[in-house]
Amino acid sequence: MGRSWWASLTPLQALDGVVTPASLHFERHHNGVPAIDPSNHALLVHGLVDRPLLLSMEELKRFPSVSRLAFIECSGNSAPEWKAPTGQTVQQTHGLTSTSEWTGVRLATALKEVGLKPEATWMLAEGSDAAAMTRSLPLADIMEDALLCYAQNGEALRPEQGYPLRLLIPGWEGNTCIKWLRRLKLGTAPFMTREETSQYTDLMPDGKARQFTMVMEAKSVITTPSGGQKVQPGFIEVRGLAWSGRGSVTKVEVSTDDGHSWEQAQLQEPVLPKCHTRFRYSWN
Repeated sequence: MGRSWWASLTPLQALDGVVTPASLHFERHHNGVPAIDPSNHALLVHGLVDRPLLLSMEELKRFPSVSRLAFIECSGNSAPEWKAPTGQTVQQTHGLTSTSEWTGVRLATALKEVGLKPEATWMLAEGSDAAAMTRSLPLADIMEDALLCYAQNGEALRPEQGYPLRLLIPGWEGNTCIKWLRRLKLGTAPFMTREETSQYTDLMPDGKARQFTMVMEAKSVITTPSGGQKVQPGFIEVRGLAWSGRGSVTKVEVSTDDGHSWEQAQLQEPVLPKCHTRFRYSWN
C-alpha cells in the first residue's frame, strides 16, 4: 500500500510582517496527522550516550526554554518555477515556506543531560506519524541552532505542525524538522533511511544522486505586485520577502526592466538570521 501525502500553502501575498499566523503556516506531511495524547508522549534519546533517557513532555518542559524567529521551507518550494514562470499567485509558487516564533529546549541541553559520547557525530530523528519520518543529521552542523519545540507563536504546536513535539533546525530543509518527534538515536555515521535514499536526494547531470544537501540557499519573492493582482497607474511600492538558510539577508535588488538594471531595495526590520526579511522598493 502506497503512502499518502498532503500539503497546504501559506498565502504570502496576503500577509504583513514576517510572522505567519499558526493557522496559515504551510503543511507538509507524508501519511496523515497523528492524534497524540501529550500525557502519553515521550522522547527516547539513546545510542552513543552515557545515560539513555525516555523524557516525558513534562520533563522536557522543565529544561531551560528558548524562543527564536525562524523560517521553515519545504525543499520543493517554488519547484514549478524552475523551468519557466507560471504566472500563478505567490501562494501557489512559493507558499511552502513560513516564519514563526518557536519555543522549546535546545538540542544541546538535552544531549548534555544524557551524556553525549565523543564519538557520536550523527543523529537519527524519528517521528510518530504513520510514515515514521526519519532523517540522519550531522551533529556538528546542527548543535548550535537545533531546538526541540513544543510551542509556536505563543501557543502549543498545532497537530499539523507536530504537536506535541517537533525538531527545528533553522535554515535547513523542512523535512529535517521532524514533527511528532519520538526518538533521537546517536551514532557515528548516517543511518541511510528510506527518506534520504529514495526521496531527499539531488539528481546530478551524470545520473548520480547527491545526498545531505540540507541547507536552504538564499531566495526571494515579490509578493506585491504579483500573480493575480492588478497594477494601477501611478505610484507602486514593490514588496517582497527574502531569506537564507546561511544567515541574515544583507541586500536585495529589484529590477523593473527585465533585468537590464537593478536598484537596491529597503530592508525592513527585523532583519534576523535564518528568518524571512521584508523588503520594499518605490517605483513611479
